[in-house]
Amino acid sequence: MSPRPTILFLMPHLGGGGAERVIAHLARSLPCDRFVVHVGLVTQKAYPTEILPPGVLLHEIGASRVLFGAIGIVRMVRQLRPDLIISGMFHLNFLVLMLRPLFPRNTRVLVRQNGMFPARVGQSGSRLTLRLYRTTYSRANGVICQTREMATEMMSLLGSKAKVHKLRNPVDVNGIRQVSEGSPGKWAGCGPHVLAVGRLSAEKGFDLLLDAFAVVRTQFPSAELVILGQGAEEHALRIRSTSLGLRSCVLFAGYAAEPALWFAGASLLVVASRQDAFPNVLLEGAAASLPIVSTPCSTAVIELLQSRPGTWLARDVSSGALAKSLLTALAKLQPGERFRHSWLEPYELGNAVAEYIALIDETLAGPAR
Repeated sequence: MSPRPTILFLMPHLGGGGAERVIAHLARSLPCDRFVVHVGLVTQKAYPTEILPPGVLLHEIGASRVLFGAIGIVRMVRQLRPDLIISGMFHLNFLVLMLRPLFPRNTRVLVRQNGMFPARVGQSGSRLTLRLYRTTYSRANGVICQTREMATEMMSLLGSKAKVHKLRNPVDVNGIRQVSEGSPGKWAGCGPHVLAVGRLSAEKGFDLLLDAFAVVRTQFPSAELVILGQGAEEHALRIRSTSLGLRSCVLFAGYAAEPALWFAGASLLVVASRQDAFPNVLLEGAAASLPIVSTPCSTAVIELLQSRPGTWLARDVSSGALAKSLLTALAKLQPGERFRHSWLEPYELGNAVAEYIALIDETLAGPAR
């Protein structure tokens, strides 16, 4: 092992959702006097240069799909000979761990689980997927989970001897505050202004949000909703918005590299997910002191938000319950009201990155295989 261990973060791409932001935070926050940091992008040929500092070395494979990046991953690992690989998305984790016998013997691998798997496996009825977790994840030097619930389920799948670690997601509180407080705001109408951020997919519940927002408009006729994100459900959501008579007050603003630019002027942030282990946008919204309305989309979200000042947790995952929470919040909030979310402190960049550094040190000190 070199005086400065080499760390390779592997991701399909950067600049997307919460998982990508976590890896970007980690890559740029590891101390350069202690580590040599590389980021490998499997399916991305170009990247936003402002995401990472010059000291972090980036490599692109440019595969059309993660699976087709196998040869490129092996070549990259053999060339860089990293002491530790940290893989950041579950489908990429499978591939990296299957390829591990082809890596230099002393290469350690940590995989970061970015979502809950049992419901997904159960819904598809795929025994193959279940077997894939058990056979590949057992090859990792450690599995990183975001929440206690996720770690418990991972242990039940892999067995009590598995090295499962619960580490908090880092959020750049100071950076988000600088952007949000320095922004003139992007909202046009008088509001209230409701903001939602996420991938436009069924599990994120934007259809529930549209139904709930239609109810909100009956009591707040000037309310506006902005949805930041892209995804397969966009066309269906636009049709739904029009059918609900919301076309003039709902803006699908697409992917936003800096969601914090929309935080200024937002009355509240809403998370409408049906199932979401830990929506990172909660941390980003809390960093900007936004009021937050959310569905009880996971045990971690319930534990984080329940009975907290400035947060409203819906009774269940439904459009009716979400509408009720939105109406309650909007009725109580003063224009521009903000909250200091004290529960955010453990997730602040320095605190969360310190947990990762401790795990990296522990992994490098242990056996490679």
